[in-house]
Amino acid sequence: MTDPHPVEPPRTELDDTELRVLAFERAWADRVGNREAAIRSEFGVSSARYYQMLYALIDSPIAVRHDPLLVRRLQRLRESRRRARARPFTTDS
Repeated sequence: MTDPHPVEPPRTELDDTELRVLAFERAWADRVGNREAAIRSEFGVSSARYYQMLYALIDSPIAVRHDPLLVRRLQRLRESRRRARARPFTTDS
């Protein structure tokens, strides 16, 4: 009897979209202009959806193995943004 729900082997490589996201992030440092418009043009998704994809990707061990320097830099940027948002808002009187 065959299993109606075969187990797929774990992924070992990034898919085309994930590779394009990493290439976009790698190249963005050299670009100027509207990042949101570039994301929509390149990927056809909103910037919110792009960042969901990016943050899931940089948590992937496969992505770390593919480009450790880039992925770790992106992880550091994400963490610094999280810390900045977590700081209490104060006003100087």
